[in-house]
Formats: sequence, structure tokens, C-alpha cells
Amino acid sequence: MKIHIKNGRLIDPASDTDAQSDVYIAAGKIVAIGAAPDGYTANRTIDASGLVVCPGLVDLSVRLREPGFEYLATLESEMNAAVAGGVTSLACPPDTDPPLDEPALVEMLKFRAKNLNQAHVYPIGALTVGLKGTHLTEMAELSDAGCVAFSHADAKLTDTQLLFRALQYAATFDFPVWLRPQDAGLARGGVAHDGQVATRLGLAVIPVCAETVALSMILLLARETGARIHLCRISSAEGVDMVRRAKKEGLRVSCDVAIHHAHLSEMDIGYFDSNCNLTPPLRSQRDRDALRAALADGTVNALCSDHTPVDDDAKQLPFGEAETGATAVELLLPLTLRWMEESRLPMSRGLARVTCEPAHLLGISAGRIAEDANADICIFDPARHWKICPDTLKSQGKNTPYTGLEVKGKVRYTLIDGQVVYESA
Repeated sequence: MKIHIKNGRLIDPASDTDAQSDVYIAAGKIVAIGAAPDGYTANRTIDASGLVVCPGLVDLSVRLREPGFEYLATLESEMNAAVAGGVTSLACPPDTDPPLDEPALVEMLKFRAKNLNQAHVYPIGALTVGLKGTHLTEMAELSDAGCVAFSHADAKLTDTQLLFRALQYAATFDFPVWLRPQDAGLARGGVAHDGQVATRLGLAVIPVCAETVALSMILLLARETGARIHLCRISSAEGVDMVRRAKKEGLRVSCDVAIHHAHLSEMDIGYFDSNCNLTPPLRSQRDRDALRAALADGTVNALCSDHTPVDDDAKQLPFGEAETGATAVELLLPLTLRWMEESRLPMSRGLARVTCEPAHLLGISAGRIAEDANADICIFDPARHWKICPDTLKSQGKNTPYTGLEVKGKVRYTLIDGQVVYESA
């Protein structure tokens, strides 16, 4: 299939390109930018006048809910949601049922995802068997099966010696280890940030020190082992400051922030809105502002959706009993554009947080528009307003704190390997 994308505003953060230019695709690759190759005849022409043509989004945390949680969502529904949001590559955390701790499970997930011909799926392998925190997995075998990193997701890992050995082993083979910093003891039983809102509503709290204590331990182990560590879902101003100092010191650390924490704070819990029961919890407005600033200056490497579809019944419980998480893979683009506009950032700089930078963290060839690159492309209307309604979301999970919010930025086309896999009017 040969596709000519004409008259679009081409934005490629990897090369800091922002200009009107045509893109020419053939055999799943970008064969030219600007002028057509000799003898090129397109099978299809997409008129992108008034639209932005950018690399397909790369999302670092999308729970596909398979295997094991098909009653919450299916692989097909969540992959459809991903491409509807312009996401062409995504990382899947290991907290499935059973967890991704065996090569056969990883290979099955990759096989099923590939057969859907939708977004590219990059599994994150379990750091310990069954995510129980007692025995390390066979990381080398999982890597051979297709895992791009290793994580303990949100499961407790209280054995510091085991983590130390895991980082030593990972450092030997340069396997990235993804950790979410939260001290299990300090966070035990908590559901909300330790602030005025939790006090007023009588909710059990998770203090900021639950993040910073765990972060201190992880950074000390990183210094000792030399392991490559990615910190998932930083949520506090203090946590950002610690990461900033660690980077200046030269430690091999990176971090991401969930899109929710770039927009929401503890105030959005309102009167026990369980859609705002998230992991980690929404923190103070000061914390939110620090995260936004750190995203702008590059201390935070990437934004992710932290897409977590949840059953309606599990969300309609009292706040403290409701299951945590929100659906967001379809909302990553418009919410990123909203953050960019409010932060007065150039579009190229802001889109880097959801394209080339997360691709670099995954170690994949994605997130860029260049000759000979895979034709994974998102074409969106930056001026199109639309209202977020659960019924219109393609994800099987309808749990979102943004219901009724009007956003700007609508995906018109998503291309993967040079094929149009999604288009809208």
C-alpha cells in the first residue's frame, strides 16, 4: 500500500521538525518527506490540510487486562481504544493473571496482539515469580521471549535484599528495571493524599514520604549496582526533586508521570468521586504544579496514560473500597495537548513526552518520522473540540474522572506499518 499524506503540518519531535510537508509511504515505511520519489504513484491520498501529522504515540503503561481479567476488558477492545487515541506502540505491565513471569505467556500475548494488526505491544516482564516478591524470574528467558524491561507493577516488594540481587543481575545484562516507588508499610490501608481533603472526608491517607522513602532506597541501590532504573508514576514535588538530583549525579535513572497527575489534584476527589481513586493518589496542587514544571524542563522523561479499565461495579463502591485506576489511553493526546497549551510549550517539545522520549525508554525504533522509519503515524485535528463521554469511549472500561470535560485535539487517522487502522470523520 502506497499512501501520500499531503498538506499536513509535520511535527517530528525527534528532529525538532515543525513545518508543512508531505509524507510518502510504501511497504510499511516512510520512503520520502517533502518531494515524492521518482515513479511514485499513491494508492491512497490523505489530505491533511489543517491537521497535524506526528509520530504515533508511545504509551508506557496500558493494562490490556489479558490474560486473566477479560471480564474487565479484552485485548481487542483495548487495542481498538489505543489506535483511536493515536497510540501505535504501548508497554503492558506484568500484573495480569497469571502475571507475565513465563516466556510462554509473553509469547502468547505478543502473538495475539500481532494477529489483531493494531498497536505494537511491548510486554514488561515480572521481576519476581507470580509478583509474590520471593523468587526472581528468569529474566534472560523473558527477555528472549520479548520483554523489554522488568517490573513489579503495583505489587508489594518488601524484601530489599531480593531487589538488590535483582538489580545486580539486571545490571549485568543491562536489563531496564521499572519500579514504582511506594513504601508498602507507610501506604498500608491508605487511599488518598495526606492533606486537607482526606482529613475533611475522613479517608485513610498515603503520605508523600511513602514515595520518598521508597525512592531513597531505590536510588541508593541504583548507585550501588549501576542498574538502569525507570521510576514509574512519580507523584510528588519532593519525588521530582530527588530524581532531578539523581540525574545530576549521573545515576542511570528516568521517570514518568501519569497524565492524571499532570491535571488533577486531591481537590478533584470532591465528594468521594471514586473515579479519582488512583494509584498513586492524587496529591496537592503544589505537587501537581511541580510535576507539570518537571515535564516541561525534561526532569520527567515521559507522560503515560496509566490506562486501567475497571468494572463499573468495582467503581460504584464507597471511595475507600473502590478499585483504583482510570481509563485513559484514548485521552492521552488531548490531555497532553491541554497540558502543553496551559504550560505554553511548543507542540514539538510537548509531543516529545509521548513519542520519541518514551520510545527511547523502551529501546524501540518508534516515535519519529524520518525516511526509512516505520510508518507509525498519528494525524489529528488540533482545533477540534469534543466532550469526553464514557459511552463514546472504545475501551471496555468507562471509568474516567474527565466525564463531561471538553477537550481539544481529535485523532483523524492512525497508521501502523503503513496501514490505516483507524479513521474518523
